[in-house]
Amino acid sequence: MRRILPIITISQFLCTSLWFAGNSIIADIAKDLSLEPQFLAHLTSAIQFGFISGTLAFAIFTVSDRFSPSLVFFCSSILAGLFNLGISIDGIHSTEILIFRFLTGFFLAGIYPVGMKIASDYYKAGLGKSLGFLVGALVLGTAFPHLLKNLITGFPWKYVVYSTTALSLLGGLCILLLIPDGPYRKSSQQFNFTAFLKGFQQQNFRSASFGYFGHMWELYTFWAFVPVILAAYRNRYPETNLNISLLSFLIIASGGLACVFSGLVSSYFGTKKTAVIALTISCLCCLLSPLFLFSPSVILFLTFLFIWGLAVIADSPLFSTLVAHNAPEESRGTSLTIVNCIGFSITIVSIQFINSLSDKMDSQYLYMLLAIGPLFGLFALLKNKSGKS
Repeated sequence: MRRILPIITISQFLCTSLWFAGNSIIADIAKDLSLEPQFLAHLTSAIQFGFISGTLAFAIFTVSDRFSPSLVFFCSSILAGLFNLGISIDGIHSTEILIFRFLTGFFLAGIYPVGMKIASDYYKAGLGKSLGFLVGALVLGTAFPHLLKNLITGFPWKYVVYSTTALSLLGGLCILLLIPDGPYRKSSQQFNFTAFLKGFQQQNFRSASFGYFGHMWELYTFWAFVPVILAAYRNRYPETNLNISLLSFLIIASGGLACVFSGLVSSYFGTKKTAVIALTISCLCCLLSPLFLFSPSVILFLTFLFIWGLAVIADSPLFSTLVAHNAPEESRGTSLTIVNCIGFSITIVSIQFINSLSDKMDSQYLYMLLAIGPLFGLFALLKNKSGKS
């Protein structure tokens, strides 16, 4: 049992490096294909939309509850990696890039929520701590392409694509060969096209889910726009000469530590209470952002971004824990998947909303609008006085 969590965590990291592989090299792709700056939002939305479509399909067909989660994870890692490789084809056009990112996202639906399903099949006690490591791995995997981009400066951008594809294949093999189905897995043998709706009949499940939805409004938009925020600051203060790729990696990756920490802390203070605290801090970061985003002090500016990077993700494993604890046992995997589906749908709306206002609103105040989600999430959590914590 001791080796199970480290292997799932490492595999999750390796496979989710696919997520922002396109974002880390968008400047190079845009330069090669003469694309507009707005293509970043479309690129991010494409993989998010793919993930949404995948999670919806996986949920409706109860894939992770009917079939071996380890096999689902492996097959998804292979297909996601191959479609990721597609964007490196010579002479590719922007539309084809978006299609390949969509398909990569579709099969990421068999990696991230299924990884959580595998963990919940092994760990009932201490699930919050376990998911803290898993979401931390997702954060590190999401940030990793930015580090790769920084490390291969001077080499073709396609090396990032090759590397992340290879990592995904390795992660899938680790799960297939080393992680059998867990002792708490309850297999469902029949199709149940309404199983994904069952959890929403329970108030505690709805509360946890709505809290997660509010959190998702902020999370991926912040991650997607971290390089934009850094670039805007460097344009205003060119003497700072910020390394955007490296700083993007560090700011996003720092959230992995927050996930592990919040998972451990929740064992003492309760999952729900810890989630409320983390969501409150990230909400304050949104509201206070105008004070720091263009501060003349680069140290103050970067310190704020790191604090935001920690707070914005710290509650994610806690919401997943609350959802898993309050989901029907026979459809836990499907419940986690549909909540992910809705949550990532919200990220597209948020990303496009902020993108549409980016040339109409002063960027110093733009990111205050991300507070809409945390405020909604806090209302949903605090309104429900009962529930597993």
